[in-house]
Amino acid sequence: MASIFSKIIVGEIPCYKIAENDQFLAFLDIMPLTHGHVLVIPKKETDYIFDIDNEDYKALWSFAQKVAKAIKKSVTCKKVGVAVIGLEVPHAHIHLVPINSVEDMNFSKPKLKPSQEELAEIADKIKQNL
Repeated sequence: MASIFSKIIVGEIPCYKIAENDQFLAFLDIMPLTHGHVLVIPKKETDYIFDIDNEDYKALWSFAQKVAKAIKKSVTCKKVGVAVIGLEVPHAHIHLVPINSVEDMNFSKPKLKPSQEELAEIADKIKQNL
């Protein structure tokens, strides 16, 4: 079930990496809802998030929490919203989206198209706050 995320994990496709350990990877969404939108994924290929075994599932959310706290310190926002949709890529992933209103979590609205420089700057700022 190799997906674009599998290629990102092995380095075939570059990403704006925020955090990584043996089990998980967090990186910027390059077509974000808001600046600072991060995807958190397990490295083990699993399509449906609720198919992840209990211990790994808990560890995934703990990893996401650390990243969310760094986002909150790095991007002007009221909160960091969370979404798990799972239809767009067949690899479990958590969206961490800096929000100031409910509308910021509307996945049907047009996505932002930040420059590579903007993405690199945001990634660096979040990494500094980990």
